Amino acid sequence: MQDFFDIDSALSEEERAVRESVRQFVDERVIPVIGDCYVEGRFPREIIPGLAELGVFGANLPEEYGCAGLNNVAYGLIMQELERGDSGIRSFASVQGALVMYPIFAFGSEEQKKHYLPKMASGEIIGCFGLTEPDFGSNPSGMITMAKEQSDGSWMLNGGKMWITNGSQAHVAIVWAKTNGDKSDKSIRGFVVPTTTKGFSAKDQKGKLSLRASDTSELVMQDVHLPATALLPKSGGLKSPLMCLTQARYGISWGVIGAAMACYEEALAYSTSRVMFDKPIGGFQIQQQRLAIMLTEIVKAQLVSLHLGRLKDQGTFTPQQVSFAKRNNCDIATDVAREARRLLGANGILAEYASMRHMANLESVYTYEGTHDIHTLILGQAVTGLSAFN
Repeated sequence: MQDFFDIDSALSEEERAVRESVRQFVDERVIPVIGDCYVEGRFPREIIPGLAELGVFGANLPEEYGCAGLNNVAYGLIMQELERGDSGIRSFASVQGALVMYPIFAFGSEEQKKHYLPKMASGEIIGCFGLTEPDFGSNPSGMITMAKEQSDGSWMLNGGKMWITNGSQAHVAIVWAKTNGDKSDKSIRGFVVPTTTKGFSAKDQKGKLSLRASDTSELVMQDVHLPATALLPKSGGLKSPLMCLTQARYGISWGVIGAAMACYEEALAYSTSRVMFDKPIGGFQIQQQRLAIMLTEIVKAQLVSLHLGRLKDQGTFTPQQVSFAKRNNCDIATDVAREARRLLGANGILAEYASMRHMANLESVYTYEGTHDIHTLILGQAVTGLSAFN
């Protein structure tokens, strides 16, 4: 995509190199197959080794644990390029890094970090994140999954989780549960649960019309017995899983830019080749207006995420700023995808074009990791000092 505002000049040489390497991978390995994967409803697992070789899993975690040790802007550019291919590909990498590797890094013991992180960075171990429940999406504090400590220090886990990305292919799950019968937010702890543990099961979510090239599952835990070492010892309270969601939302703010870029590029190319009334449709005012609005919103979103990434690298960002970026960028990306689909006319509903696939995917991204409305209330509380949640 044309760098209309010379954003490249604000990137380091390493950041541009990281972006280009992932862009090439997506062009060569993802885009040629992703349309068929979407129609077939399957995640292209064959690309996992290549993603691991690129270092995209936990890319902003330290090298001492086998990760790339990149800054947060480079990490964001990785998410942008992966979602330029498909939201399902970015979701896979985002869950692996921000929602599984990050909590192990932030809340795990040194033994847990040394055991899991290198194997997850290499793609040997795939993980999923179990927070959302069938009746508790936007209100995770209401979860009913329980972990009861046994007399020998082990744990017994019971409950269920819903809408879990990577669930059916994961080797481990980070499961959040209330402990010892305490129903308060403060009792929430995280557990590393091998998916082969007796009593643990995952089944695919059927009937999806969005994120079809992504594995989405329901997790069921019936008397899952875990050793004491399964507990993430530094986890405690609802703040812990919310910190993980902040990491993921940051990546999403970049990722959806990639989807919007793909739609804009497709619409622009189509507008110059599709002839109607004896001239390319890009020569008509209404289509030029569409393209101008798309370009404007994409550039604005890029600047928001770039500045947020710099703040994150400085350690001065806030969760509310992440909510701002996630909310704004998902909103504009859904609009760009819809307008691109409309510019394409009837051809826009075909799988050989990307815009409608991105449009359907982005409806899910608009909803997950905090809905648009929830992020609106987070911003409202930030500016007024008054909570609308109580």
